Amino acid sequence: MTASPHPHSVCSSEIGTLPALAPVVAAVFLGFLAVGVPLAAIPIAVGERLGYGAATVGAVIGLQSLATLLTRHQSGTLSDRRGARNAVLLGCPVAAGSGLLYTAAGLLPLAPSGVLALLGLGRLLMGLGESLFLTGLMSWGISRVGAARTGKVMSWVGIAIYAALGLGAPLGLALQSAGGMVGVGAVAALAPLVAYAIALRLPPVPATGGQRVPFHHVLGLIWRPGLVLALATVPFATMAAFLVLAYAAHGWVQAGTALFGFGAAYVLVRLVASGLPDRLGAVRVAAGSLTFEALGQALIWSAPAPDVAALGATLTGLGFSLVFPAMGVLATRAVPPEQRGRAVGNFIAFADIALAVTGPMVGLATAWFGVSAAFLVGALATVLALGLLPALGRAGAR
Repeated sequence: MTASPHPHSVCSSEIGTLPALAPVVAAVFLGFLAVGVPLAAIPIAVGERLGYGAATVGAVIGLQSLATLLTRHQSGTLSDRRGARNAVLLGCPVAAGSGLLYTAAGLLPLAPSGVLALLGLGRLLMGLGESLFLTGLMSWGISRVGAARTGKVMSWVGIAIYAALGLGAPLGLALQSAGGMVGVGAVAALAPLVAYAIALRLPPVPATGGQRVPFHHVLGLIWRPGLVLALATVPFATMAAFLVLAYAAHGWVQAGTALFGFGAAYVLVRLVASGLPDRLGAVRVAAGSLTFEALGQALIWSAPAPDVAALGATLTGLGFSLVFPAMGVLATRAVPPEQRGRAVGNFIAFADIALAVTGPMVGLATAWFGVSAAFLVGALATVLALGLLPALGRAGAR
């Protein structure tokens, strides 16, 4: 009979994980605070103050996602070949540069087209900066605590991201109301510089190096967990775009309760169960998570009352919470250590794509079948994701 690990060693190891992760998580939070603060302020600046239409607002907002998506693989390559620390120390100043451009847009006496150009360039810089610092910080975090705790790293990084976005949006609106884009830009510039200072004090981890690897080679190793992540992200993107509209279409007024339920469940599961993908197996955790997510979407789609829809939103948050760390475990295990940064970068790109295309595509469905159909699409997407899990299990990723 095989002896089990000594309980005290397991306990002390778990206790040591959080101090090692804390500075990484703090840097992620600060970096994404610079993402979140302008997120609600820029549409007001472009639409209400400059007088551009919704298409222009959407295009300016989308520039960041485009820049991030196009540079994920290169950021991962830099992290692998020159070290995660270098990627972070490059990405944070680039992200801060976007804040300086927002500040300039608020200060300089330019025509609307000139202000729009500065804001658009700021979005592109933030996309590049975020691609670098997030890929680097995730790889750095995994190296600091060990690959066996990849799920915990991704869970805590996710908490930092969503906490920063949740705090950043109302903060950005307040700053916009008080001082326009000057205050927004100042915070967006300062937060990544504080993250830079944190990273500067951390000891580097060795670069894994390795040969230059083509994009399609890494993609071929991680596409299945990446596709599961993309499909699981569809309900989140659908709720962000259409939940308030669905409540309004039914004449309900408690959409904020449903959104709070989603966020609270998401964060609570991350806090109390972040290690489950590492301990119970990624495929098993993903199967349970996707089942809850599909059930939640079905409840919102068929809800006869706002309380039922709020329950569905809560179940969606509960289910979505652990899909990212579970699939992240599989993606990073599918590649050798010297390709981990590239795997992380390309894996996150699947969520980028889902966030970019879900709104327009689901919008077409709602035009034909009503706004509630958005959540039927979300439920079907999670069912498709569930259908991919047996192939991941057969591949040995349990």
